[in-house]
Amino acid sequence: MKKLALHWQILIGMALGVLWGILASSLGFVDLTLDWIKPFGTIFINLLKLIAVPLVLVSLINGVASLSDISRLSRIGSKTLGIYLFTTVVAVVLGLLLVNLTAPGKAFSPEKREEFKQQFAATTTKRSSDALAVQEQGPLQPLIDIVPSNIFASITDNGKMLQVIFFALLFGIALIMIPLEKAAPVNAFFEGLNLVILKIVDIIMLAAPYGVFALLAGLVVEFAGNDPGAALELLLVLGYYCLVVLVGLALMIFVVYPILVTTVGKTNYKDFFRGIFPAQMLAFSTSSSAATLPVTMERCEQNLGINKEITSFVLPLGATINMDGTSLYQAVAAVFIAQAYGMDLTLSGQIGIVLTATLASIGAAAVPGAGVVMLVIVLQQADIPIEGIALILAPDRILDMCRTVVNVTGDATVATMVARTEGQLHPPTTAPIEV
Repeated sequence: MKKLALHWQILIGMALGVLWGILASSLGFVDLTLDWIKPFGTIFINLLKLIAVPLVLVSLINGVASLSDISRLSRIGSKTLGIYLFTTVVAVVLGLLLVNLTAPGKAFSPEKREEFKQQFAATTTKRSSDALAVQEQGPLQPLIDIVPSNIFASITDNGKMLQVIFFALLFGIALIMIPLEKAAPVNAFFEGLNLVILKIVDIIMLAAPYGVFALLAGLVVEFAGNDPGAALELLLVLGYYCLVVLVGLALMIFVVYPILVTTVGKTNYKDFFRGIFPAQMLAFSTSSSAATLPVTMERCEQNLGINKEITSFVLPLGATINMDGTSLYQAVAAVFIAQAYGMDLTLSGQIGIVLTATLASIGAAAVPGAGVVMLVIVLQQADIPIEGIALILAPDRILDMCRTVVNVTGDATVATMVARTEGQLHPPTTAPIEV
């Protein structure tokens, strides 16, 4: 199995987990599965939670510190950051609109949703208590909660991720403002630490096939009980959820980006799409914006005619902080899980998801699996049961491939817009590939 690519290992783990869950329900191995297999899924979830805070803290500091040359490109930098944040917010809001309109999580039978709700009754009760406490607070309390009084206390609590993000932004900005020779050792330290953390993510993802097997086996057994036919309901609802995510991603590529490319970028979207098609296909196969970055830069320069000064700044920054597809997916997944557990998210709760998903995308590593880690952050911030990730892990690989295509397309879209407004968009040096 070690000779297989990781995504194939994960897909095999998913299939075997579902198969084992169905067989365990039929043969009476429910207790065996819950006592001896499901715990390994819990360990995998704990590993994801373990790396969430370090990943966001270090990645975000590196991302902000990479703007050290903003004195030379201050106008381009502020413009790029503004557009990236805008498209991310649009993606998250679009995801929330779709998931609220279609309500895929409510496609579970009332009985199953009641089971989920009872299973996490303590969490639901805590949410109700917290909601009452929030109602008694002042209107600026959410702003107060973002600013930590003790960063070390915030780092030890995954539920205070916004405070960690605030500190990382403040630290990165201060790092830019001190003399370069003084900042160099600190930058080198965080760059090295970032490599170590990304390697830890790689190590954790090696356990993913076994983790998803255990999670899905436990999920199917808990869902089906002694009725294996109930597993079919789970698969149908997951298919519905996947359809909602894919529709959202398609709207980004075929509606949102075309509007931006044609109105601001003054470029024919068909030519744009044909120009970046090789990068999109590589993104689909690798699920990594970082791995696709060299091809994205080459296609944007040669096929779209974007000046290298723009691509060398906008695209690497985009691979770090622009995750439109991932942000949309996180919004849909978070509300889907809440719906499945019978939790009604308030408007303020969903606004919190917009804010958290937007800021978390800035610190998301451009590697496979990072989207799940970021989802952990969004769920914890919204007090949604993190165990619900087991519901959406099965189709995550194919959705990861699709949302990475959106991430890369979004990077190229912003590069085109910035190049046009800066007068650095020229006739392409090569003809786009026919598709």
